[in-house]
Amino acid sequence: QVQLVESGGGLVQAGGSLRLSCAASGRTFSSYAMGWFRQAPGKERELVARVTWSASSIYYADSVKGRFTISRDNAKNTVYLQMNSLRPEDTAVYYCNTSPPREGYWGRGTQVTVSS
Repeated sequence: QVQLVESGGGLVQAGGSLRLSCAASGRTFSSYAMGWFRQAPGKERELVARVTWSASSIYYADSVKGRFTISRDNAKNTVYLQMNSLRPEDTAVYYCNTSPPREGYWGRGTQVTVSS
């Protein structure tokens, strides 16, 4: 059974940093592009960052470009999201999934709350 478990969220003041981790189990994800997504209250889930299996191509949403960094460790089956210069508008539940996402792979996510 495939499982993606996100961790590393929390409450941080504006300007602070967090590092999210996504641990995958049940299969090897090293051949898949992986993405970090987020969903704020009352809004649709959106793609924040995406990394190809070899990390040769990386995408960032304009809203996080220059502040967030996605990376992966295929040996550990883990994807990371380093978030710096956090803003209140970054408050959301953050999820990882393949990119494009597969419905059955959504985990519980990790809450990120940025206070002003």
